[in-house]
Amino acid sequence: MQFRQQALAKLQSPEELDLPVRFARPQGWLVLSVTVVVMAAASVWAVTGSVASTVTAPAILTHGQGSYVLQSPVSGQVTAVLAKQGERIGADAPVLKVRTAKGETVVRAVAAGRVNALAATMGAIIQTGANVASVEKVAGAKDPLFATVYVPAENAATIPDDAAVDLTVQSVPTQEYGVLRGQVKKVDRNAQTPQQITAFLGDSQLAEQFTKDGRPVAVLVRLDRSSGTKSGYKWSSTEGPPFRLDSMTMASGSIRMADERPIDWLLP
Repeated sequence: MQFRQQALAKLQSPEELDLPVRFARPQGWLVLSVTVVVMAAASVWAVTGSVASTVTAPAILTHGQGSYVLQSPVSGQVTAVLAKQGERIGADAPVLKVRTAKGETVVRAVAAGRVNALAATMGAIIQTGANVASVEKVAGAKDPLFATVYVPAENAATIPDDAAVDLTVQSVPTQEYGVLRGQVKKVDRNAQTPQQITAFLGDSQLAEQFTKDGRPVAVLVRLDRSSGTKSGYKWSSTEGPPFRLDSMTMASGSIRMADERPIDWLLP
């Protein structure tokens, strides 16, 4: 109480009345000005700005029409394998010869394409409906590649048309050659079942891999073309890898989603 009375007495002293009162130091005004400017800029950005986000999901390079699984129409023993893995075959081309109780039958391709895999081997006993080969539907060697990205279904609605996509290709060193560029061509709004993915890729193991965390949505990506690279496609590096890309190559796709307004985050 004694100190309080002394302080009040000092303030009321006539000797102190003629001293100037300093409301704020120059440094304080500077800090205040900067704070006001930053808050104003943040408010403007919150109303007019946007935040870009991406979703990353597994992908695979294919030709746009996909693949099909060739099944044997008969039961019997394989006596000849007439097609080779990687070979391009025409529609109705012979793939296998099978000896049945009624004689020898030739198993033929359903549509033209490239043989991705052969499940039947010489001398094997197969049953009617058994998978004997996987054939990718491709008409010519110059048919362009596409990428199919299997995105979680909850993200499908926010993928805009022509969204930019960066693809990290499994067989290409990213640090040296960068990522493959592309744009969204089509978003299938229906979640894919393992059976649908198997029918498109001709590979049930890949279907299981792509659906292990739930049924995804297939996003078809058109790869950006470039005449200045060996692969024929555009990369984040100048030249890209010194080799061509093969279909059925695994990748990881990063898709730019629709921009979000930050002001929405502040609203209840």
